[in-house]
Amino acid sequence: MEFNEIYTSFQPKIYRYIARLLGREEAEDLTQEIFIKVNKALSTLQNEEHLSTWMYRIATNVAIDRMRTPSFQQEAIKQHVGSNLIEVDITENVEKSVSLSGEKTSVEAQVIHNEMNMCIRGIIEKLPDNYRMVVILSELEGLPNKEIAEILEVSLDVVKVHLHRGKVKLKKELSHCCNFSWDERNELVCEAL
Repeated sequence: MEFNEIYTSFQPKIYRYIARLLGREEAEDLTQEIFIKVNKALSTLQNEEHLSTWMYRIATNVAIDRMRTPSFQQEAIKQHVGSNLIEVDITENVEKSVSLSGEKTSVEAQVIHNEMNMCIRGIIEKLPDNYRMVVILSELEGLPNKEIAEILEVSLDVVKVHLHRGKVKLKKELSHCCNFSWDERNELVCEAL
């Protein structure tokens, strides 16, 4: 596969993943850094079937390296990275304002959905790094546990444990922050407590 094809296919996914992990400001530069590394290492890729895993592994390693830098740690403490994470998903949700039935969702429903999304993203952002990565890869990126294990270079059991613990922490925090109910369209909504 040619680099241009890989870039076209994976750039939006990798950008979104990095933005969810580190924030939008970090995502711009790190996505470029990731694709520079991909271009340099493309000749070492032995099996194109594992391209997705390989791409996410490079992205994860770059993200981990950035999280370890003192400047990132100091900035994260100062600015609560969550505000940048939320922007990515709100933009995506506004663009997807057509429901499965083909009807446009009401502005009110879209606002409620966005508020719920912001709340959940904010809580995900507060999870410990090892849980947050697994939850993002599984629940937001839709990757199977086996691929997550390969990306993070850990065992499948570790992924399962981190995913379970991350979901438990997420559920606990959500129950403290939100009051859940079903709306008239039988969709789950939450109101901040």
